Amino acid sequence: MKQFILTPAAGKRLIAKAMLKHPAIVAAYKKRTIVIIAGTTNGYIAEEMLSKIDKRAAFSRGRFFRGIVLPPGGPKTKGGRLADQSGFSGDVVIQNGVWQKGQTIFDVVDNLKEGDVILKGANALDLENKRAAILIADSKSGTIGAALRVIVGRRVRLIIPVGLEKRISGNLDEAVALMNEPGGKGPRLMPAPGEVFTEIDAIELLTGAKANLVSAGGVCGAEGSLWLAVIGKLSQEKAAENLIKSIAREPAFCL
Repeated sequence: MKQFILTPAAGKRLIAKAMLKHPAIVAAYKKRTIVIIAGTTNGYIAEEMLSKIDKRAAFSRGRFFRGIVLPPGGPKTKGGRLADQSGFSGDVVIQNGVWQKGQTIFDVVDNLKEGDVILKGANALDLENKRAAILIADSKSGTIGAALRVIVGRRVRLIIPVGLEKRISGNLDEAVALMNEPGGKGPRLMPAPGEVFTEIDAIELLTGAKANLVSAGGVCGAEGSLWLAVIGKLSQEKAAENLIKSIAREPAFCL
């Protein structure tokens, strides 16, 4: 058994690298449509995917989000969004291996069908039951609201890349009911019926080893970090060690 520390930023990069090897992504990359809905974790995924077609230099994840959680005293926000949205350039839509620059989920959702893939991040993670939910500030349920009609109606695949720092305790449905109670203030919460994909899944997919979350937290830049115990064959544990070393110093995401 080997133990590793992962910062939230390193976890995002790890998830992104694993997403390139996900069977649904591999199957869809050149022959179907992949929609990477804007979000901070998905920004790392977009970078990795666009690197495959030499387009990474044309993409910036600095404003690749619609809603964002910031600390007190951070940049001015309105309804969970930055007040200035001028830097947002759209989601990343890849059709038949070609980046459709500037398009969003709203532009392509009506044309999606079985075999296509949507990637959407989350804000609340029920790790035990592999379920996730998304904060909603938009009165029409935002991008996940648009996506759900084809996820359910046409069997479009939904993958939810989400870092373990988003984990919550207790019953997710009870949290949803609380957040959506009439008369409440602030964002709502929507559960999403997709495949939850965390750092644990990423390590297993890329190395074959099993990762276990055994502790968390830290200071001086390690806030929100994960302490993982990784178990496998010696070759798998070594592969996990090399993998985590390669992304361990990923810089924190900042505006």
